[in-house]
Amino acid sequence: MANIGIVGLGLIGASLAGDLRQLGHQVYGVSRQQTTCDLAVERNLVDRASTDISTLAPCQIIIICTPIDKIVPTIALLAPHLSPETIVTDAGSVKESIVAPATKIWPNFVGGHPMAGKAESGIVAAELGMFRDKPYVVTPIAETNPIAVDKIKSLVESLDCRLFEASPIDHDRAVAWISHLPVMISSSLIHGCLENCPPDLLSLAKGLASSGFKDTSRVGGGNPELGIMMAEYNRTALLDALRAYQQDLAQTIESIDTNHWPKLLAKLARSQAARPEFLE
Repeated sequence: MANIGIVGLGLIGASLAGDLRQLGHQVYGVSRQQTTCDLAVERNLVDRASTDISTLAPCQIIIICTPIDKIVPTIALLAPHLSPETIVTDAGSVKESIVAPATKIWPNFVGGHPMAGKAESGIVAAELGMFRDKPYVVTPIAETNPIAVDKIKSLVESLDCRLFEASPIDHDRAVAWISHLPVMISSSLIHGCLENCPPDLLSLAKGLASSGFKDTSRVGGGNPELGIMMAEYNRTALLDALRAYQQDLAQTIESIDTNHWPKLLAKLARSQAARPEFLE
């Protein structure tokens, strides 16, 4: 068992902390708010928690679970307090803009991305077992210490996650399609209803909204700050995906506008057949 530090006790950090503590690790938490630290201890998610980042000095592994823009600065703050053997990883949903600069600061850095979440955020939404059977991507580069990679992989497997390894750029291009693009599409669905339905029709639409709208709007109702970070830090890949989606949507509009039902039927049938491949 290891001493493991978690920086950022929001939904992801607190959930990871609780799972790792249940596995028998000694878990140290760091948060900006003392109230969050107190709640993490009270809920038995960590063994100890503090607002002082230097309290992570005894840790062999540290997971940075801050917002994307804080990951590299946090590693710089941590570096003076750590043993050179300490392994640092992160939970950010973007990797290319993080892994190389983080590795320059801390050679024992390994990029990581646990892919699970909820519409709710914060420590109050933390859930034990949230990562079980979910993808967890490890994103080493040529400079990454292979021993550190193996240790992070072992830790991930102990959480019963589905382990993947990818380059940072391949990770970002893939998640642009299956994670970041859906957030933008889902947000546009909600926004489109709000902006374009007349008031009386909007009231009826809200009353009629059921499972279809619930499923397709879920990620659009998530944390706005996280959505902004996705767009800013994965801008190129997300724009590529948005433009390609825009072209595909235009083809759907054309099929309906021209009464080309066989073409639309073929598209819908292909989507129906392919969907399970993304969910297995």
